[in-house]
Formats: sequence, structure tokens, C-alpha cells
Amino acid sequence: MQIEATGLGKRYAREWIFRGLTHTFQSGSATAILGPNGAGKSTLLNTLSGQQLPTDGTLVYQHKSQTVPVEEVPPLLAYAAPYLELIEELTLTELLHFHTRFKPLRPGITQQQLIELMYLEKSRHKLVRDFSSGMKQRLKLALALYADTPLLLLDEPTTNLDRAGVAWYLEHVRATLEGRTVLVSSNVPEEYNFCTEQLNVTDFGARAAR
Repeated sequence: MQIEATGLGKRYAREWIFRGLTHTFQSGSATAILGPNGAGKSTLLNTLSGQQLPTDGTLVYQHKSQTVPVEEVPPLLAYAAPYLELIEELTLTELLHFHTRFKPLRPGITQQQLIELMYLEKSRHKLVRDFSSGMKQRLKLALALYADTPLLLLDEPTTNLDRAGVAWYLEHVRATLEGRTVLVSSNVPEEYNFCTEQLNVTDFGARAAR
């Protein structure tokens, strides 16, 4: 999927988070969205995903040479972020059954295989609310990484992960890059060292846009 942003800006009240952003995220590219904490990385990611409407500018989505209306983007998008909640009243197996009804897994990956990839075989009947923070983050990442979608958005993907979890993330994100447009919001180089492009939100801050 290709995303073309032209003059993109987002404002809350009188404060511009970013402004005047013109950039094309090419199909099949991997781009790191950079900037210090509070710079607006998550806001930009949410705007590019279509979950928040821009204050200024336009977004054009294209997939397989066809323009995609913003309301049709969600089925084509997989998103993982610490602030996105899981349905914690379900067991792991129940959650996977529910989630994959709306977001199918990549061809060749079954729910059982996904559980094994996450090293959560012993927790298949455990309520998600009883998972550790690291287990929850690994689950969020797995659902996004192995979703059959052309667009993948990752916001601070190694939050709550220990060193083994970070290594797991890097292994599986590299395994699922092919054929996808990937955006990673981060200020931790290890999280985006596979990205071939970088975009710094501070280059499009209020001061830069004056």
C-alpha cells in the first residue's frame, strides 16, 4: 500500500503537533517515524492510519493501483501499540478465534502455529488479563506482524519486552516485512534498525512550519 501525504497537519486547540508534512510512503517500504517523547510520533501514526482526521492537508491511499477511501483502510491495516487494549476477559485461544474473524492471519500460519511462535503453548487456556505485560506486548505484536495486511504500523514496539522479547520482535518483524508498507514510531534505534527510510516529526513541528 502507498500513502501519499500532502501538506499534512494536525492541531489540538491552537497547538500544531505537526504541519506541512509532504511525503510519499512507497509500497513495500519500511519507514521509521522519529522524534523525542511528546514530539507527536503517535499522533502522526494515528493520522496516517486514518484513525484521526488531519486538520490540514490530504492523505491518498493506493493499493494494487487502486485508490482506497479512508473508511476502507482498516481491513488493510495491522497496528500494534502499548495503548491499544486487548480483550482481557478472553483466553488466548478465544482471543485468537475472535481476532482472526476480522483480521485473518497470513497464508500458511494457523492459530496453533501463532501460539507456538509466541512461545505461549502453556498459556493457550489462560485469561489474557493474567498475562504479564511482556506477554501482552508479544501478543499484540504477533497479531499485527502475522495479520494478512499490506500496511503495518508499530508504535514503540519493544515496550515492556525484556532482551529475549526484543530479539523475538526483531526476528519476526524481519520475517514479515516482504510485500508490506511498514511504519515504526520510535526513539530507540534497535526498534527500527531494519528500516530503510526515516522521517523526523520535529522537521514538521510548529516552528518548522512557520
